[in-house]
Amino acid sequence: DLDQAAMQAQLSLMTPDSFQQAQQIYNKGGHSKSYALITLTVGLASDIKKGDQILGKNAAGTQVNGKAAADYESGLQQIKVYYATTDLQESYMTCRVGALVDTMTDGCFVADGVLTIDGKEQSYVYDVATDNKADRTIAGFSTGAEKKMRNGCKGCPYPDFMDFYNYYGTDDYAHQWVEAAFEGTQTSFNRGGADFRQYGLEGREQVIKKGTVYLNILMYVIRELEDALDDCESQSLTNNYNSVHAWDEGVCFYTGSIEGVDGVTSDGKLLHQLADKRCGNFRTCGEEGTSLDGMSKINHDLFDMFALGNHQLSSGECSSARQTVRQMIPKFFVPMIQGTLRYAYKVDKLQGGEVENAEGAVFAAAVLPKVYAISPSAAGIIYDNMKVSSNPSTDFVAVKNAFQSVYAALGITCADIGGLWFDGTQDYYEGMEPCDGAALSVQSADENSGNQLKLITSFCVTMLAMFSL
Repeated sequence: DLDQAAMQAQLSLMTPDSFQQAQQIYNKGGHSKSYALITLTVGLASDIKKGDQILGKNAAGTQVNGKAAADYESGLQQIKVYYATTDLQESYMTCRVGALVDTMTDGCFVADGVLTIDGKEQSYVYDVATDNKADRTIAGFSTGAEKKMRNGCKGCPYPDFMDFYNYYGTDDYAHQWVEAAFEGTQTSFNRGGADFRQYGLEGREQVIKKGTVYLNILMYVIRELEDALDDCESQSLTNNYNSVHAWDEGVCFYTGSIEGVDGVTSDGKLLHQLADKRCGNFRTCGEEGTSLDGMSKINHDLFDMFALGNHQLSSGECSSARQTVRQMIPKFFVPMIQGTLRYAYKVDKLQGGEVENAEGAVFAAAVLPKVYAISPSAAGIIYDNMKVSSNPSTDFVAVKNAFQSVYAALGITCADIGGLWFDGTQDYYEGMEPCDGAALSVQSADENSGNQLKLITSFCVTMLAMFSL
């Protein structure tokens, strides 16, 4: 989420140059999995293994700890060294460069000096400004999707990813969306296309900063949960470290580090914060989902399930963990539906302009593939009303009815969504009251009604340690 925050800071400056800088941060990062690309003056004295300790010093002469990023044979002169991290968010790693504007170099290796590698001292040189990079980027969550979600993993293809792949027709749909928005061009999807030539910087800012979270990061959260299931060994109490680690990373990518340990803040950048924002609009906050403030019911439910899944994986209860994931997935899409409905109403009834159309379009893009997998007709209605346009024609009632027609099959309820609240009258906007649970029909909709989501309660809600995004 720190890369997300840095990118958004540049976007907010609203200049072509700042958009280019934001694009660099999106593609190259700077906060996560930082490494130095080191050139040794003489080749490696001996073979080293991935993870072997490498020691050096910073410009102040203080020791800097690192480790080999891969296996390297003797004689090689260029090696990649990951910087060591700590569990303290404020100082987890003090070499942050990449494409960042506000860099931190206190913890970087000095520009030229000596590294201790496999007990031997070796001289090196490198450029602090250009050779300190980041291996984890927001773009990478999408550009690596084919191998990590469709055809290169133990449990591939992952079902939720396949809904998006089948709808958009490409593995890196999220990356293509964001890059087209940065460039002000149009996508080339099979369906669900977006023509960002119709937007100025204001609209493009919205579809970029929200697209990176709702498209890139959300699917990667789901991927981490699926990866945890792939690594789970049934009935094992000792061999599920990798499974739990992947699960914890999914929690962290959902929440981010800015949220803090209590999970209640106004400046979070990721999905946890989105759910809390939308619950205030739809009166679905609190443990009962009937309040206008506080943590969203979605987050209360999800963190019960995160804790439950962690326990199940740690205990080798793989089948039970899989059921928990399947119950969690619909929850992730509730704020996307709420956001789409909110901006459908704003554009239709409150004279919303480019910004409101852009926000509605990106919310819709994040859930349309799930709707399409159930009812192509309903998805078509939502897309036609919410697509990127400089002159939108939006019917909020049509959008609302189309969503309601697939709630049961999606595994969500009317109570999950709530209704759009108007503070001015202390009541719901007319026509945006909560539905009563009866699904409306949409022409050509599939008959698959799905199963209603069954909630699992837990008596322990634990915020897991945050990893840097």
